[in-house]
Amino acid sequence: MFNRLFIIAPVALAISAAFVGAAAGPAVAATANYCDTAPAALRAAAATAQPEAARKALYNVTLGEKLCTENANFEAKKSFAAASKALGVDLASLPPVTVAAQ
Repeated sequence: MFNRLFIIAPVALAISAAFVGAAAGPAVAATANYCDTAPAALRAAAATAQPEAARKALYNVTLGEKLCTENANFEAKKSFAAASKALGVDLASLPPVTVAAQ
């Protein structure tokens, strides 16, 4: 009986750790992607918003960009989420905006 415990328990832990690792990969990649796409999309959405909502959103976008430069991507995502909430839009549903190179 103890032999089963010492064989099955490590195998079960290894399998569950593999599932957790597989689930964490896309979440980390999605957070890093926000620093590339969210600021331009939120600025475009703020251009058509009410002035007070646009002011709050642009403050959060600027803060998020500063956090991105400091590699604080998780906090930047929260700042971008606050900006999208101020605008009344869903951050995930914003279309990607391409910025023309100068």
